[in-house]
Amino acid sequence: MKNIFNPIYRQDYLEGYSNGQNPYSKVQNDTPNSAFNEGFNSGRFDYENLNGSVMNGIPKKIINEKILEEFLLAGLLGINIDTEGYTHFQISILLKWYQSGIEKYDPQQNTYLLDILEENGIEITYSEK
Repeated sequence: MKNIFNPIYRQDYLEGYSNGQNPYSKVQNDTPNSAFNEGFNSGRFDYENLNGSVMNGIPKKIINEKILEEFLLAGLLGINIDTEGYTHFQISILLKWYQSGIEKYDPQQNTYLLDILEENGIEITYSEK
């Protein structure tokens, strides 16, 4: 990244990054815009770290930061997870986040959180295996 504080460079970089996060967009290395190219490469790198190489195919479900946080929260709350539709590569990533949540699981906090959610009309249902 050359000059992220330059608003034009930052805008081009972020546009490239979002295009790189889209597995259906094609690499545009012939663009003279270095900010866009660097952003695209960074976005594609982040996408492939979570979802696997685009060359191996695009999975049915795409993992993003929100999905990772949901799996972490599920681990914190001790809720069972559904990995249907994810590839083996993605499941290995999701399980690391879920396991991280389990390691931080505190039954007392779980009870407090579920009580607060219930008071606010949010019901969490989960099945016991």
